[in-house]
Amino acid sequence: MKKQLPIGPIMIDIAGTMLSQYDKEKIAHPNTGAIILFARNYETPEQVAELSQQIKAARKGSILIAVDQEGGRVQRFQKGLTRLPPAAAYAKQPELTEDAGWLMAAELLGLGIDFSFAPVLDIDCGVSEIIGNRSFSQDTEQTCQLTSHYRKGMRRAGMAAIGKHFPGHGAVALDSHLALPVDDRDFDSIYSKDILPFKQLINEGLEGIMPAHVVYPAVDELPAGFSAIWINEILRKQLGFKGAVFSDDLSMAGAATVGDFSERARLARQAGCDMLLVCNNATAAEQVLDTTPIASNTVREQRLLAMLGNTSITQQALKNSLKWQAISQQIAELSESYA
Repeated sequence: MKKQLPIGPIMIDIAGTMLSQYDKEKIAHPNTGAIILFARNYETPEQVAELSQQIKAARKGSILIAVDQEGGRVQRFQKGLTRLPPAAAYAKQPELTEDAGWLMAAELLGLGIDFSFAPVLDIDCGVSEIIGNRSFSQDTEQTCQLTSHYRKGMRRAGMAAIGKHFPGHGAVALDSHLALPVDDRDFDSIYSKDILPFKQLINEGLEGIMPAHVVYPAVDELPAGFSAIWINEILRKQLGFKGAVFSDDLSMAGAATVGDFSERARLARQAGCDMLLVCNNATAAEQVLDTTPIASNTVREQRLLAMLGNTSITQQALKNSLKWQAISQQIAELSESYA
């Protein structure tokens, strides 16, 4: 019997709604550990469930499948699933927050998706258009409460959560997809406001965290996702985070300042990232897969395996359940009223 490949440290994407031979070869690469899906990969729930099966079959070992399914303007899968409101909507009806986390997670798990990059733990400071209503609140305490409830709902469904974008992306105007934002605040200001939701969810057992492609010069000249000070010293040692650290997409402009793709991957790995995301750039993904040393790391692998989805319910059984029908209707109504 062939030995199973350990889970690799790189997350890549695929081009279409089914796997090409090229995709299958990339998925079988020893360094691949996860696939992120986008709207272009989705037609219907049935099609994406089949795609999930194809991805798992192409990997001779464990592989994670992820998507950004926050709600609002960041909901990659829409047709045939509940239309989710942006996170800011739950401040209006906080009693729906835990059920909303359950609903989002249950719908994805039924399709073979392991996790969504959620919840957003950034606090909206009224300056960041890229965050804006993706944030649960402008108030730190309310953000802590709502994100805690949302994660509880995800866990109830069987899904691990990823808090983003550590230590907080809400106080900078620039979009890190397009430029490198700089947050000039001192550490105490960031800690007493932006870091508190991360701290609370870490204490509650948060499984994953994604650092921001933002520079906080009062702490380090490197963006947080490439900074051993932020990841190892502050996140791991001070805050006691034991879960998986996922880099933000290394193809983003906010990552470009540190070097070419291989160098970005090397620095992110060296800083303490367990999984490196390389999206929407096949050449870059190949380069990172081929230049990253192939090495087994039991601690990293265990952290990543904790992100695997855990459910036995199918999409059809979910939709037949009275619980799903009631919650789906409530969330769709909230979405409509917020819009």
